[in-house]
Amino acid sequence: MNISPESLEKLVHETDLVEDEWIDYPEYGFRQYFLFKNPETGASIALLDYEQGGRIPTKHTHASNQFMYCVSGDYEYVDSGLRLRPGSFYMNPKDHPHGPTIAHEKSVLVEIYDGPHYYEKPEYHTDETIGDFLAKD
Repeated sequence: MNISPESLEKLVHETDLVEDEWIDYPEYGFRQYFLFKNPETGASIALLDYEQGGRIPTKHTHASNQFMYCVSGDYEYVDSGLRLRPGSFYMNPKDHPHGPTIAHEKSVLVEIYDGPHYYEKPEYHTDETIGDFLAKD
């Protein structure tokens, strides 16, 4: 990772990703790598790497707006039939129920939240994986 001392810019190359910093969700067939986190607001940018058949098992909501960009693969929001394929952009507004999801093939997505991810810890998270991403009362 390169950080410019003259500015606050940050540059991360694929070769900068540290294997031990991926958060693994083996029961659900995906892993997550945070490129950016703002601990004050809960905003974040992460890579999501889904195996074929990887999934989010339940309908859920978020405590902020969610944005996704599909780098590769075929990832579906099953309830609505929306499918993200390479070059697809997805936006889900705060508090809007969505999911479950399924990766029809290996899929890589960029996921962005403009605030905290959840009001309550969803079933697919553990105390360790939820981190600082719950909305504060």
